[in-house]
Amino acid sequence: QVQLVESGGGSVQAGGSLRLSCAASGRNFNAYAMAWFRQAPGKERAFVAGISYSGGYTEYADSVKGRFTISRDNAEKMVYLQRNRLLTEDTAVYSCAADRNGVGVVRRRPAYWGQGTQVTVSS
Repeated sequence: QVQLVESGGGSVQAGGSLRLSCAASGRNFNAYAMAWFRQAPGKERAFVAGISYSGGYTEYADSVKGRFTISRDNAEKMVYLQRNRLLTEDTAVYSCAADRNGVGVVRRRPAYWGQGTQVTVSS
């Protein structure tokens, strides 16, 4: 089992950058594929980015390709989401997720969730 805690949310102006962090606790962190999701006001939660156990493979939603980068540090049990050129439509609660069954599963129905962190992008 793994526990996830996000941090790094806050307010930022459009065009700016912000890095989100997800700290994991529990054993065998490198056995989990990881992902970030977001839920904007009035919308369903949506996949943003995913990363494989080793970090060698990543996937992104089309809306964030070229602007967001997911990475992980298995030694520190951390996952990051670097977000550049932020848009007002990036305003959402961002959540970290984990699953043992690879990126294909973690991006659809992850077994573990963090509680989320609010990000507000203003114009």
